[in-house]
Amino acid sequence: MNFIDLLRDIVGPAGVVPLEDSEPYLTDWRGRFHGKTCAVVRPASTGEVAAVLKLCAEHGVPVVPQGGNTGLVGGATPSEAGDAVVLNLTRMAKIREIDTGNYTMTVEAGCTLAQIQEVAASVDRLFPLSLASEGSCQIGGNIATNAGGTAVLRYGNMRSLVLGLEVVLPDGRIWNGLRGLRKDNTGYDMKQMFIGAEGTLGVVTAAVLKLFPPLRARACAWVAIDSADAAIALLERCRSACGEGLTSFELMSRSQLNVVYAQVPDTRDPLDGKSPWVLLIELADSASDAPLQAMLESVIGGALEDGLALDAALPSSEAQAAALWHIRHVVSEANVRFGTSVTHDISLPISQIPQCLAETETRLLEAGLVEGARFLYVGHVGDGNIHSIVLFPHQVWTAVPDADARIEDIGKIVNDTAVAFGGSISAEHGIGRAHRNELTHYKSDVEMDLMKAVKHALDPQGRMNPGKLL
Repeated sequence: MNFIDLLRDIVGPAGVVPLEDSEPYLTDWRGRFHGKTCAVVRPASTGEVAAVLKLCAEHGVPVVPQGGNTGLVGGATPSEAGDAVVLNLTRMAKIREIDTGNYTMTVEAGCTLAQIQEVAASVDRLFPLSLASEGSCQIGGNIATNAGGTAVLRYGNMRSLVLGLEVVLPDGRIWNGLRGLRKDNTGYDMKQMFIGAEGTLGVVTAAVLKLFPPLRARACAWVAIDSADAAIALLERCRSACGEGLTSFELMSRSQLNVVYAQVPDTRDPLDGKSPWVLLIELADSASDAPLQAMLESVIGGALEDGLALDAALPSSEAQAAALWHIRHVVSEANVRFGTSVTHDISLPISQIPQCLAETETRLLEAGLVEGARFLYVGHVGDGNIHSIVLFPHQVWTAVPDADARIEDIGKIVNDTAVAFGGSISAEHGIGRAHRNELTHYKSDVEMDLMKAVKHALDPQGRMNPGKLL
């Protein structure tokens, strides 16, 4: 019996995708990376995942774990070698348990983020992770990439939202760490090794997630400002005045908004469209009578009086607030329609954001790498995560003689500058294929040795998601 037949015996006929139908599993969301595979397997249980990994170990076959395939760094795309099995977890989408008293939910890796949010809401609880791709991204991928999103400022990223994991190791053994404990001081916190590991150490098949009280009161504002420095100053005011109620603090450049308004028909500018920067600020509270609107109006009013803010729009209904958030969430879609975006996911000390962005633009212009392109910025400035984007219109990008070299040269300047200002080259997107070669340039030898030691201990044959991260 050949290898594919052995796989089919494990997962059944519905669990192996015909090769002629495998194309959607072989290309990343942005279309930058493309690969080949010997099989796309869709197991329906942890037992089936374990059997597949054991079989692959016995035959020396690499494995590429894949969730919703919405990543931006090629982390779930196989290489062009075509020797790897793509292990897609879409069929593993059960909610195993909800413990409202413990404020936890145990879910399988193939559950979409939106599904988890909806189920939590149905039992009067909140799962706070929020991403533009939440309708299609899966929680296993969110965990593997340590996803962030728009509410990190208040709730933290995935590392802060996971209490326990179930993981299938490269040899097929199952580690059951599905514990809903907030305190467990019994040695190494093993789950943290797999969060953010991008599937290079094992396959996350289930997780215990933290839940929170539902948010019954919200207030948000769309605030026009004239500089990134003003954003930092207004963030400090909001933190001082609003405390834990400050949930989101999103920064967008006018250049980015202009692309959104031009490319996405159901968006419009709530203000005059002249300010160089805009903030989307949200407060939220579990108490329905929390005076959030008055609190936010007070802060924004003071900022307007002092000249820190130029103008502001405060929605009076949920529909109006949703329209503002829609503008923020369609950024990636708009950029794909407009052209080719060379996107960077840098993280910076909040105080260094304005200087770093200005210095980066200067260096890119001096290097002559951005002719015909636009500088766009969008990000979660409240946690220091800025998406620095160089957007080339389609007609400009097609004339670039060596696209891969251009991407690499732009990335080197952006990342070098971020690191020089005390930052990181990846805040929430991960390393994947896109930044693997850069990692060794920015990590110390000691740190790389430690990471490689962990990788070798768990995956000595190097079969788990090869070519990614390390």
